[in-house]
Parts: sequence; structure tokens; C-alpha cells
Amino acid sequence: MKFVWHHFELNDPNLQSWLSEHVPEIAAAALVQSETRPRCDKLGDGIILNLRGVNLNDGQDVEDMVSLRIWVTAEMVVTVRRRRVFALEDIRKKIAEGDGPESVGDFLTALTTGLTDRIEKTALHITAATDDIEDDILGEGGKNAEELGPLRRTTIKLRRYIGPQKDALVKLATLDSACLTEADRLELREPANRMAITLEALDEVRDRLLSLQDHSDMQVALRQGRNGYVLSLIAGIFLPLGFLTGLFGMNVAGLPGTSWPMAFVVLCGAMLVVALLLIAAFKWLDWL
Repeated sequence: MKFVWHHFELNDPNLQSWLSEHVPEIAAAALVQSETRPRCDKLGDGIILNLRGVNLNDGQDVEDMVSLRIWVTAEMVVTVRRRRVFALEDIRKKIAEGDGPESVGDFLTALTTGLTDRIEKTALHITAATDDIEDDILGEGGKNAEELGPLRRTTIKLRRYIGPQKDALVKLATLDSACLTEADRLELREPANRMAITLEALDEVRDRLLSLQDHSDMQVALRQGRNGYVLSLIAGIFLPLGFLTGLFGMNVAGLPGTSWPMAFVVLCGAMLVVALLLIAAFKWLDWL
């Protein structure tokens, strides 16, 4: 069935007036919301659909997912965006080449597939980066641990929207609406299933990164403990030697050896003996 696609920028000054004439009030309000989360709701004979895609715009972070607001009927699709959505660009190119979607169901299938493809690729990139960091940390005792924080933040921000998006796509694939045929619903199940798999992969990555962070923190604590232990042993050896040097360095009358030329050599030898005895005692106590 043929349909009409209307696409708007969210800051289009004519958007509000056009929506008030062509779109139900509730759907119009949903299309101009400043902040959205993925959703799929049936409204009369139409569908309100909010989706998210990874941000592939130049100079922007991929995890700052771009929002796409959609109103669908059997004869019309309205999309509203704030930032560029590459999945829509793909559909536009196919239409220009004469190979665009022929029905609302085809449009939604192409759109959800395009969004899912890019989210899936991003998740695979994060998984590969996690594998590299895991090899470095477990194999070399903490190398590249500083990359854990940014990767964890990226995973958490993606997970925030991909979870609800999976639910929205699952609901869309099972929605009883005049906009979709049974064949459309079967086609829509594939991106919904892939989104579920991607969500599970991100959950696994999140848990692995948390485990790696714990391991890295433990290794740092162990190194600090070992360093502190070594410093304590050194202090244990030099503390009595420092006492001796302080004692014989006092500028008071009555110190032994002040007029004996061999006193300095004897004192140094005594301090060496004390140090050796302390080292032997530490070894006997299994402190070294």
C-alpha cells in the first residue's frame, strides 16, 4: 500500500502548525517532546514510536544516542529528528534510486534494521575493546587499566536506551495494528531479536568491565601493600642504626671514643653487624 512520508527537523518553525492540522493531539505532543525514551504505543489507528540510534555525527560521542520521533498510520509516516539519523539517510537514498519502501511496514522494517545494524556494530566494537583491555590487564598486571572508565561510561549510556528500545521493538513486532500486516510483523521480529542479543552482549561487557575494574583495583592494592611492607622492613633495619648515629652524634662531654682514632671505624663496623643481625632476624621470622 502506498504511503506518504513527512520528515521534519525538531526546530522547524512550521512543525507545530502542521502537526495540529494533520496529527492527533496526543501524537503531536509526543512528536515535539524535548526529551524522549524508546517507546511503542498504539493510538487509534496509528502508532506512536520513539527510537534511538547511535550518534555517528562528526565530532560527537557515539553513546549520545540520537532520538527519532515517529507517528505512523496506514497511509502516512511522520518522522521528527533533532540530529542527523543515518538510518533515515539510507532510506532517503533508496527512494532517490527508485528502490524505496513500498509500504509503512517496509519503511519501519528498513528503519529499525538500519538503526539496529549500527547499534550492533558499536556493541561489537565495545566487545572487541573489552577483549583487548582484558588481555592487557590479566596478562600484564594492570596495563591499560585507565581505559576501563571511559569504556564503562560508554556501555552504561548505551545500555540506558537499548534496553527500552528492545522492549519497544518487541512490542512493535507483536502489535495488532491496521498499519502492519502479518508479514510486516514477521519482518520486524528480526531487528527486535538482534536488539535483544545486543542488549545481552552489553550486559556481559558491563559485568566484565566491572570485574576487570575490581581486579585492577586489587592489583593496585597488592602492589601498594608490597611496597609498604618493603618500606617497613627498611625502616626496621635503619631505625636502630639511626638511633646509634643520633646517640653518638650528640655534642656532649663523656662520649666514648672522642679521642680514639679508631672509634669511627669501630662504630661503623658495629652498625654493620647490627644491620646483618637484623636482616638475619627478619629472615628467621620469615619477614623477608
